[in-house]
Amino acid sequence: MSDAFVICSNLSFSWPDDTPVFQDLSFTVGGGRTGLVAPNGAGKSTLLKLIAGEYRPSGGSVSVTGVLGYLPQTLPLVGDLTVAEVLGIGPVITALAAIESGDASEEHFTTIGNDWDIEERTGAQLDRLGLGDLSLTRQLHTLSGGQIVTLGLAAQLLKRPDVLLLDEPTNNLDLDARQRLYGAIEDWNGCLLLVSHDRALLDRMDRIAELDRGELRTYGGNFTEYETAVQAAREVAEKNIRNAEQEVKREKREMQQARERAERRAGNAARNIKNAGLPKIVAGGLQRRAQESAGKSNETHAARVSDARARLDEAGRALRDEQKITLILPGTNVPAGRTVFLGERMQVRYGDRALFAGDGADLTIRGPERVALTGPNGAGKSTLLRMINGELEPEGGTRRADGRVAYLSQRLDLLDLDRTVAQNLAAFAPTMPEAQRMHLLARFLFRGSRIDLPVGVLSGGERLRATLACVLYAEPAPQLLLLDEPTNNLDLVSIGQLESALGAYEGAFVVVSHDERFLAEIKVSRWLRLADGRLQETGPLT
Repeated sequence: MSDAFVICSNLSFSWPDDTPVFQDLSFTVGGGRTGLVAPNGAGKSTLLKLIAGEYRPSGGSVSVTGVLGYLPQTLPLVGDLTVAEVLGIGPVITALAAIESGDASEEHFTTIGNDWDIEERTGAQLDRLGLGDLSLTRQLHTLSGGQIVTLGLAAQLLKRPDVLLLDEPTNNLDLDARQRLYGAIEDWNGCLLLVSHDRALLDRMDRIAELDRGELRTYGGNFTEYETAVQAAREVAEKNIRNAEQEVKREKREMQQARERAERRAGNAARNIKNAGLPKIVAGGLQRRAQESAGKSNETHAARVSDARARLDEAGRALRDEQKITLILPGTNVPAGRTVFLGERMQVRYGDRALFAGDGADLTIRGPERVALTGPNGAGKSTLLRMINGELEPEGGTRRADGRVAYLSQRLDLLDLDRTVAQNLAAFAPTMPEAQRMHLLARFLFRGSRIDLPVGVLSGGERLRATLACVLYAEPAPQLLLLDEPTNNLDLVSIGQLESALGAYEGAFVVVSHDERFLAEIKVSRWLRLADGRLQETGPLT
């Protein structure tokens, strides 16, 4: 018996406007943990929806063995649902209560089935995922985004599925919730297919499946091992390109040399024939044979050049386009001793509740500090960033920023959505010459017609790059940069681009993120944690 839990055969899918997403895609997914990676827009979420049966393929087939659990990226839940309803256990709980009260109707036993221990299993599952204090009657609108995602995962696990599909399950989760999810996944014994940009989570996979140019390639090992394999393949491809380029040059050189030799021979032969005084018919035959010989030689060398170019094209197709941003940002430089932000006893209230404990929050940022702001969901991290930015004035205490502050919210709503990328940059940097702006946008990977697209139609990764270009090259340049969960919903390529852009930034920044790998890559030098109303210095997350 095959150990494949998911079988996709010649799978094809197109959008209603006939834009193709997949064509004749075939693959299998067996037991264990599989991480699915690809750039935004490649069709990862669409593929999960096809496997889950939410979309119907335009061609081919999908087969799933056993019970299926599916956690989409956006949960279709409404706020008045209760925890029990989200978990799908409401009817069973009601039936159990009826039987306990003496109602032995057959329908109650049918509803319960084999779930006599549902309350114990539910309590254990919620407790394991950090939701043990939730009442089954509590409504969804009272929960945080992270709690809702975790609750959705609990609902799928309670099904005891054989196949579990998870789409970006760590989005909106704080560090503690992520660690609990990691633990649940590490203990998973069935077939797991997971889409994520969380590299710490992907490092817990047994294999990585890469969706690239309409094909699915599987790499054994976790994400770190996948990156090593991809880098090795890139080095081989680069070597093959160099060799192919040299081969093309050599064949072209030899073809030119052969032509020159043929021309010299033809000239010498013509002179010899003329000097020999041969009859015209004989001389003509000799000339035709010489021309035919030269023509065949030229065809042979031209074919060799064509073959060499084909091998160069093939080598080029094997090379991945990594599209990295490389920048120099001297205008953002901040001297080491300079204070760019000073906040004392800052306070904000929600009704009668003060966000910060005691006399309020104190915060000083000096020089080009790279600050990570961590803490549980709902602690007030985004509110603190808005106060630093000046968007929200503290109700108590004082704040002072020295130099321009730029704030990239989770919504990436800084740019005018109706203006093009080029028009937005011109608004942020009005004195920059147009040619310099075009060159700059090319370095942010906006070339050709992409420059003239309205920001509103860009993908999440493209909008991030456009926002970074406008913020980092604004006039005057920002010397304090605030980033709120900047890696949410970005693919791995876009995260790498953000990391390289921040690597060139010479000012101070404060970043809210639960992505440990991202924080390590951008070389955070100072760690703050906001919890229970207190802002405290801490060490790295690890």
